[in-house]
Amino acid sequence: MALLRIGAHNGLRCCVLGLAATVAVLTITSDAADARYHRRYRVHYAHVEHHAEHYAARGHRRTHAEDYSPPTASIVVDGNTGQVLQATNPDATRHPASLTKIMTLYLLFEHLEAGKLKLDTPLKVSEHAADQDPTKLELKPGQTIAVEDAIKGVVTRSANDAAVVIAESLAGSESDFAKLMTQKAHAIGMSRTTYVNASGLPDDDQITTARDQALLGRAIQDRFPRYYKYFSIPSFVYRGVTIRNHDRLLGSVEGVDGIKTGFTRASGFNLVTSLHRDGRYVVGVVLGGRSAPQRDAHMRELINEHIKEASLKRTAPAIAESTPRDEPPPATVAKTQPAPPAARADPTPTSTVTARTAVGSTDPIQPLLVKTVSYRIASAQPATLTPMPPLVAVGTPAPALPQPAPQPAPQAAAIPPPPAPQVDAPRTVVASAEPTPPATTIVPKSRPGAPEAITAEPARAEAAAVEAVPPPFKAQAAAEPTKPAPPAPARARVGWLIQIGAYEGEDEAKQHLSAAQAKVRDKLAAADPFTERVLKGDKAYYRARFAGFKKDAAEAACRQLKRNDFDCIIVRN
Repeated sequence: MALLRIGAHNGLRCCVLGLAATVAVLTITSDAADARYHRRYRVHYAHVEHHAEHYAARGHRRTHAEDYSPPTASIVVDGNTGQVLQATNPDATRHPASLTKIMTLYLLFEHLEAGKLKLDTPLKVSEHAADQDPTKLELKPGQTIAVEDAIKGVVTRSANDAAVVIAESLAGSESDFAKLMTQKAHAIGMSRTTYVNASGLPDDDQITTARDQALLGRAIQDRFPRYYKYFSIPSFVYRGVTIRNHDRLLGSVEGVDGIKTGFTRASGFNLVTSLHRDGRYVVGVVLGGRSAPQRDAHMRELINEHIKEASLKRTAPAIAESTPRDEPPPATVAKTQPAPPAARADPTPTSTVTARTAVGSTDPIQPLLVKTVSYRIASAQPATLTPMPPLVAVGTPAPALPQPAPQPAPQAAAIPPPPAPQVDAPRTVVASAEPTPPATTIVPKSRPGAPEAITAEPARAEAAAVEAVPPPFKAQAAAEPTKPAPPAPARARVGWLIQIGAYEGEDEAKQHLSAAQAKVRDKLAAADPFTERVLKGDKAYYRARFAGFKKDAAEAACRQLKRNDFDCIIVRN
């Protein structure tokens, strides 16, 4: 009996131990399986979060939207006047997400407009570009993609690989391209925006504001009307696959023509929208939506509430680009004429002649001879040169110079002066916001019979900058055997002006003048093209203008320019 009891006890103990071991094994197996499940879930969840825009476009729902509250901001701007119609946290810094690609395309459109690229130009795909996280076009290293396909892929699918291909093709590396993006942003007034990549993938240092994005939304369509149309394409077929635009307001809200959606976990659901309806034009920005549908609904509400407040008349000037503060003013490539034989102080008219042919146009364009008149201005008050002779020094008189024995002055007619430049040539005017300098005493090189000093008030307006040098000084210049005479004065501009844009470089401004004159020959044939370089401290940009119009003629020419894809405004001179 004792043995039976011991055997039964041992058997029970073995059963208990066996059961415990089985439970432990099952627990470990279950924990491992659960861990694998949660690991897969976290990866999938992160993928959905990062690409929620793509999932929302396909009809997927986010069940956790009620727990998601990213920081928000919004703004609605009247594109015709620049007036802000609505704003909530417009200057608070936010992450742009894929709104970044608007600036990526802005720089690409610049290259297309300048003729540096064509729509069918193949762009090479690097390993870095192909390695970008989805969403993307699944480009492979060593492949190429046409510029137009890259644009459409960025607009519709928000393809990160295509955005990086563009960046590397234009700047050599994505990091260098991001620096160009930031410089361009600051040049057009996006002072609180910083880019560190071309796609908008998450980065704490990539920031913007609703106001800056509204400014970019206006600038890209004002500057590139012929390429802006890509933002409104509803779908794109690439390698046999139809890719639908993520922007659900296209085709569902009357007048909406783009621009871009975006999402990361940190940014929330973002949207920049442009709308043209019945002559009214607004650009709206919503940042930090909790979901794509909620963001879109908010944008619809803003449009419906404020579209009636928008103006029917365009009064806002074109958005000008200035030189970034850390960049020197763009260099001017020009053939410079020799200066007159006097020691000259600011302000003094100088002249340069440049021949350029417009880039990026299929029409044959004849080069324009460009005359550059440089001067500084501080106010709109006209200045005049002191009549001469007699020549009198103002302020502290110059020290007396020893006078040689009188000699007969050389005959000015003995040396024919160089031919004067064409008066119809476009000119570049340099303006400055610096304070007006005191009256300047200009002392020419001492010559027999020459006066001791010439005194002139500094030029404060363009009329003084182009005024003729007094006759006695001209005679002295012609009498110098090794120095040519100063150029003939440029033709004064009266009436109304047409401005077709403001650009970072003088060459670029002149190219646009040439292209515009070639496209609108009948209205601009007799016009006076010129560029005006405006300085604000160490920043500069060039206005491209035509002069010599009456008001009705300027309006007619401007209308024809717009029909030929040129922006323009008319200005009373």
